[in-house]
Amino acid sequence: MAYYPVNLDITGKRCLVVGAGGVGTRKITGLLGCDARVNVVSITASAHVRTLARDGVIVYHDRAYGEDDLKGVFLVIGATNNHLLNRQIYEDACKRQLLCNIADQPALCNFILPAVVRRGDLVIAASTSGKSPAMAKQLRRELEAVYGDEYALFLKLMGAAREKLLAVDHAPEAHKPLFNALIDGGMLGMIRDGRLSEMDALLVHVLGPGYDRKSLLAETAK
Repeated sequence: MAYYPVNLDITGKRCLVVGAGGVGTRKITGLLGCDARVNVVSITASAHVRTLARDGVIVYHDRAYGEDDLKGVFLVIGATNNHLLNRQIYEDACKRQLLCNIADQPALCNFILPAVVRRGDLVIAASTSGKSPAMAKQLRRELEAVYGDEYALFLKLMGAAREKLLAVDHAPEAHKPLFNALIDGGMLGMIRDGRLSEMDALLVHVLGPGYDRKSLLAETAK
């Protein structure tokens, strides 16, 4: 299987998770982290899922799955330990041309979930196309060791700088050498080592007055 890599915007989209044990809880957490509207159907549920439901974070139906649960859904994840039920969920989803993932059963998926490293807006996905989840997890651990939290602040500042430059009619084609200068100037290392005054000096030197860290972060807070 040759998968087409893609990042989905699921903000505000209704996503269904069938099953609310350990695996289902992890899937629910991942969807919530991307601002999806999460519906859950399961006869049993973890304490965390019940807390999310009580607090109004998710919609939880304490009952068995039915095909009508797919109405208005953007994607569905099956996370039950019932193989027949998982296959039914997949077949129902395919009839409706929905995105469907059945946990740990690549043959019952039209998309698969990679191992993911997140550092703010930096998203790195590692996939073995379902052949070895253990290797995907190992790759994630290795990537986590290489790409630290400095990338989150770096991208936040770069994004704010880009928006600010665009707002003053700065030609987009002129951005590349400026941002390359920040990268080549060691901005990431400055953030990682806590040399923020040096980073501010680099930002102002390359981009000009008003592009220091505090000014740029204030722009993101607006």
